[in-house]
Amino acid sequence: MKKLVWFLFGIAGGFVLAHLVNKDPRGQEILADVDARITQFTDRIADAYREQEARFTGIVDEVRDAAAGGAAAVHDAVTEAVDSAGDVARKLTD
Repeated sequence: MKKLVWFLFGIAGGFVLAHLVNKDPRGQEILADVDARITQFTDRIADAYREQEARFTGIVDEVRDAAAGGAAAVHDAVTEAVDSAGDVARKLTD
């Protein structure tokens, strides 16, 4: 409980300090600089996330295409085997 009180006290103190700093023109410049840096950082993170997402999407598409090709090959092989078995069965019954 004591840690929670100190945590809340720190948050409240931070808000009070930010309010006091924001009243001073130099403080406004500092806060604007901090805000610009945070925005730049979040933009970089978002760009990196989109890049990774595009990579994963490409890999998933390649795997899906490969699986579809493999399934088609298996289907063709099974169809051919069934046809061959049918031919053999017809020859045996003739």
